[in-house]
Amino acid sequence: MSETILVTGGAGFIGSNFIHRWHRTHPDDRILVLDKLTYAADPTQIAGLERVELVKGDIQNRELVVHLLDRHRVRTLVHFAAESHVDNSITGPAAFIQTNMVGTFALLDAAREVWAGDRDTRFLHVSTDEVYGSLGDTGKFHEEMAYAPNSPYSASKAGSDHLVRAYHHTYGLPTLTTNCSNNYGPRQHPEKLIPLAIARMAKNEPIPVYGDGQNVRDWLYVEDHCAAVETVIAKGTPGETYCIGGDNEWKNLDLLHLLCDTVDKHLSRPEGTSRKLLTFVKDRAGHDRRYAIDAAKIRTDLGWKAEATFAERLYQTVDWYLR
Repeated sequence: MSETILVTGGAGFIGSNFIHRWHRTHPDDRILVLDKLTYAADPTQIAGLERVELVKGDIQNRELVVHLLDRHRVRTLVHFAAESHVDNSITGPAAFIQTNMVGTFALLDAAREVWAGDRDTRFLHVSTDEVYGSLGDTGKFHEEMAYAPNSPYSASKAGSDHLVRAYHHTYGLPTLTTNCSNNYGPRQHPEKLIPLAIARMAKNEPIPVYGDGQNVRDWLYVEDHCAAVETVIAKGTPGETYCIGGDNEWKNLDLLHLLCDTVDKHLSRPEGTSRKLLTFVKDRAGHDRRYAIDAAKIRTDLGWKAEATFAERLYQTVDWYLR
């Protein structure tokens, strides 16, 4: 049967990719998008899609959320909306507390009112692996680890995760939480590492490398992430958390070297042209050393696994941004 789902932050990077996927895999569903349309949003990414309606509004507006859930008989809410750039959280943490914590609270409380104990509904909260803090040279994040956020951004996401958990255990709200690793792919705002580096390479501008460039991240193709979110909605157990990762660890400097070589190849430039643009800068405050995700739970319990081949998807990503 067809339904209407509500997606917050659907004009952003991951949200817009998710909407394109859901639109393709659920051709009878209507998608209602609630987005504040801040600097990181781009409504043109979802413009022209049939059965997709964009509502400009703030997730902190509880009355608006109640109205949308009730009027459109929404039974699935997918919550992507967030302030997400770590550097911005260091210089201006207030917006992160308001959007990521107060906004999530407003959504939860609105859903609690409208759904009133209906256990067949779903509230899926999309979070980050950064809530777990920093790893050493070995080990991976998993669902049972204690939270240890080190930036205002990760702290605000940790707080929202705890609110989601509390609303399930206190009120019985059918919540689901996912914690993902670093995403890459089309439609990402150019403030993030990969699109920023591609843009700088294309313009022959310096590319900043924080500290010694040895910080490690687990890279997840955005389409794989969206498939995982779709799987959790369909098969996940309310109250549970699922870690989503690409099993694809790269040191930042090594990733940038690969990206430089990929861009040079794509632009038919002499090998090494873009590497000359790498510029080491002062390390970011509270810069976590290593992230890595153990995705065994979602693989074993729900049957999801990352499908993307990194080199191929990275080349496709470079091609998308350069075009």
